[in-house]
Parts: sequence; C-alpha cells; structure tokens
Amino acid sequence: QVQLVESGGGSVQAGGSLRLSCAASGLTIRYYCMGWFRQVPGKEREGVATFSGAGDTAYVDSVKGRFTISKDEGKNTLDLQMDDLKPEDTAMYYCAAAGDFWCPQVDKYKDWGQGTQVTVSS
Repeated sequence: QVQLVESGGGSVQAGGSLRLSCAASGLTIRYYCMGWFRQVPGKEREGVATFSGAGDTAYVDSVKGRFTISKDEGKNTLDLQMDDLKPEDTAMYYCAAAGDFWCPQVDKYKDWGQGTQVTVSS
C-alpha cells in the first residue's frame, strides 16, 4: 500500500522560502511520476510541479524560476524548494504519485498525501 506523508509547510513572509518534503512508502519513487499540487478553498486543485520517471520536470508558469522539484532516491522522498514566495502561493500543498512512468493529468494521479499548509503573508 502506497503512503505519502508531506512535511515542511508553515507560515512565511513574502520573499521567504520553504522546503516541502514528501516521504513515500510502498513504492520506489525513482520509477514513477511524482508531483506537487496545491488547492485553495473554492478552487480546483492545481498542478505545481511534476517529476517523471524519466527525470523530466515541469512547472506551472506562475512558479517557474522560483520553485524546484527534486527526488532524493536514497531517502525515497520528493522535495519542493520554494523561494521568493508570494501571497498567491498560499494553499494546501499535496504530494501525489501517478502510478505510471509518465505524468498524466491531475485527475489521473492514484495516490495522494494528506497535505501540508503553506501560508505567505504580505
């Protein structure tokens, strides 16, 4: 059974940084697409960054140049370094596993963590 546990969220002022981490068990993240998503109340869940089994990364335009997704294969964790945070980055952040080598659409991800809250104040 796949389990994903996020950590690293918190409150920070605009311009600050946070590093999210997702500890995975029940799968070896090296071989699968993994992603970070976020959601605010009343809005659809949004893909933030993905990391395919082939090593390809992709980012939503609003975070390009500020966020970096990475896999720590030794620890079997998926990380998201978030720099120059903005108030509009405030959301619940989720880690997800696609169960596939390539990255699908948001609604095709099979396993999800419980989320970690990120709050950015101006």
